[in-house]
Amino acid sequence: MALKVDGKPCYGSLATGPGMSGSLSDSETVPHLIPAPGPEPQKWQPMSKQELEFAAGGAGWRKVRCHLVLVFWLCWLGMLGAAITIIVQSPRPIAPALLWWQRALFYRIQPSVFTDAQNEVPSGIHAVSERLPYLKSLGVGAVVLEGLFRRDASPPNLTSVDVGTVPQVQQLLMQCRKEGIRVVLSFCELDLFGHQHSVANGSDVTSELSGSIQNALRFWLEQGVAGFEICDTDMAYSPKTLTEWRVLVQEFSTSDRERIVLVKQTGESLSALNTFGTSTNHSLMEMVTRSLLPPAHHLLSRQEVAVAMDRLLSTPHGDIWPSWTVGGEATPVFHRMLLVLMMTLPGSPVVKYGEEIVPSPIQEHQADKTLGQGDSVGERTLKQSPSALFSSLSHCRQREESLLYGAFTLLPFNSTSLSSSNSTSATQGPKSAPMLAFLRSWGCVHFLVLLNLGTETRVLDPAWAPSLPHDGVFVTSTGLDRLGTISLETLRIQPEEAVVIKLLEHRSYSP
Repeated sequence: MALKVDGKPCYGSLATGPGMSGSLSDSETVPHLIPAPGPEPQKWQPMSKQELEFAAGGAGWRKVRCHLVLVFWLCWLGMLGAAITIIVQSPRPIAPALLWWQRALFYRIQPSVFTDAQNEVPSGIHAVSERLPYLKSLGVGAVVLEGLFRRDASPPNLTSVDVGTVPQVQQLLMQCRKEGIRVVLSFCELDLFGHQHSVANGSDVTSELSGSIQNALRFWLEQGVAGFEICDTDMAYSPKTLTEWRVLVQEFSTSDRERIVLVKQTGESLSALNTFGTSTNHSLMEMVTRSLLPPAHHLLSRQEVAVAMDRLLSTPHGDIWPSWTVGGEATPVFHRMLLVLMMTLPGSPVVKYGEEIVPSPIQEHQADKTLGQGDSVGERTLKQSPSALFSSLSHCRQREESLLYGAFTLLPFNSTSLSSSNSTSATQGPKSAPMLAFLRSWGCVHFLVLLNLGTETRVLDPAWAPSLPHDGVFVTSTGLDRLGTISLETLRIQPEEAVVIKLLEHRSYSP
């Protein structure tokens, strides 16, 4: 059936009319469906200040913040509780209450040295006063004044002095008090009791002399003297005299300013007190000054120094608090090693005037080289730098608990020589110029002190002291040329060198 083209337009017909094209090609250009306009894509924009404040004030955000704060405080309290538990349960050493004379570095000086040099009587005490800031910078805590009283007087008048005047000594005591330095008067080698006169005239004369001495001691204690020193060869070194002196000094002692009685040991061993068959009463004296080297009138050889050091370290120190001085004569090389030993051993070091002035080999070389150029820089080097080793040891001892009251452990030392001519082990005794080593330990901090008395460079055996840490930090050395960290396995100790190394670990060393 043919399609109806004429007439009214109907379904399937093509509309024609004015303005309309009846061609099929024209009708195909007209869209049958017009899509509805869709939403435009949203562009991200930051929230304004008002929108942020509105969102932050919502209930949801307040809950989140509360939970975060609660979690933070719970975690913080948990960590704090864990730390407290670890600290409480972990073993820790109890620091002993050291008295001032156990912590102090003593400096022995004779005002007459300056008097003889300048040939002026008042200058001796004044010279000591001028050196107080220098002594303070070295870390000196107490000064032992020697030679103030006449030795040829029998008995001497202890209320007058042979060097300077009493007002000058009183002024010196005031200046020492301002600098925080205590003063000890030495009566060593003085015939305090007039021994020959007392024997000839009986005990009554001895009682009178003892009473006058008591008054003289009281006079100086009232001036602020911190104590007195006698020798173990003096007549005052007796149980009766020491007991009387102890009672007197305790009368003037306070909690922060205790007065003491020192004994200077003149021989290789302390003279025994005649206490009717009983042992020496150590409570009669606070401190005994011992020498590192045996007394001698000649320069000690390497062999003699090695034997003395080995014997000293191998001998127990005893119950009484020790103090150390160099004692005998030794070369500058060994003197530097003795200085390290004296400042690191348990006890109180006692240094004589001038012993801190020991230049290192590098400083000696620099000074000689500069002096050869004819200027004054070398003179300044000789005046300033030679006390560098002493200062480093002194200040390290002041701030390190291990060197103040740490345990002492002598180490059996194994080493290998780097010399091709001699590979003898250093454990064969003093004859082979041994390596000496010991520890000063407090908690997990150790100070390792090594002294090479031989003429060969030594290297540590890797199996030596396996309980110690492998790494440490140089504190000082006799050459003043050691800096930074060091591995013990690669450490080389030079001939005639002493080094001090600080070690840290989490457990105590047990030899």
